Amino acid sequence: MKILLVEDEEKLAETLAKGLKHEGYIVDIIGDGQKALTRISLHRADYDLVILDLTLPSMDGLEICKQMRAKDISTPILVLTGRAETETKVELLLSGADDYLVKPFSFAELNARIQALLRRPAETLPETLRVGTIELNVSQGRAARAGREIPLTLKEFRLLEYFMRHPNQVVNREDLLTHLWDFNYAGFSNVVDVHIKNLRRKLVGDNDKDVLETVRGIGYRLVE
Repeated sequence: MKILLVEDEEKLAETLAKGLKHEGYIVDIIGDGQKALTRISLHRADYDLVILDLTLPSMDGLEICKQMRAKDISTPILVLTGRAETETKVELLLSGADDYLVKPFSFAELNARIQALLRRPAETLPETLRVGTIELNVSQGRAARAGREIPLTLKEFRLLEYFMRHPNQVVNREDLLTHLWDFNYAGFSNVVDVHIKNLRRKLVGDNDKDVLETVRGIGYRLVE
């Protein structure tokens, strides 16, 4: 899951991002309201959630909510606010925010709110994915092939999940970078190829068929 964190307090933003990355999220940070709206407007498909501070330079969180919804951007919005008045909360919800969290708050509560917002309907995005003999339990963070447990790093797990949600489709490197790395990533690096190589090795094991194909000049494909 990829999150856009819009927070102008640098230390708070860094602390939240560190905790969220530890939980397995990809996090981009922007400290300016107008820049954040531009980012989400141009890259709405890249983010699963926007965490938005209410008080920001150039454009406040309330206005961002309104403009996102006016642009038909349906990405969930969680607003962080230091104002606990009922009127503020009502205004936020009416402006398009999906939830709010009053400062100060615990990271555990923030994480719980995020999970609630990102919870996906089981009928459209099942928690257990199966492609051929590969099975991935998203909620438990477990992967197996033909009953053999596959120990994966967090990034390898996210890569495999992305491929399994797009079986038999060619996935290019740009798609993987967009969904699994933040926008500070140095695009000239071969980090994607390295992770793919390690994932392929673990999937194959000692006797299994290689199901992660390289499509030369384009990207990769997970075949059944």
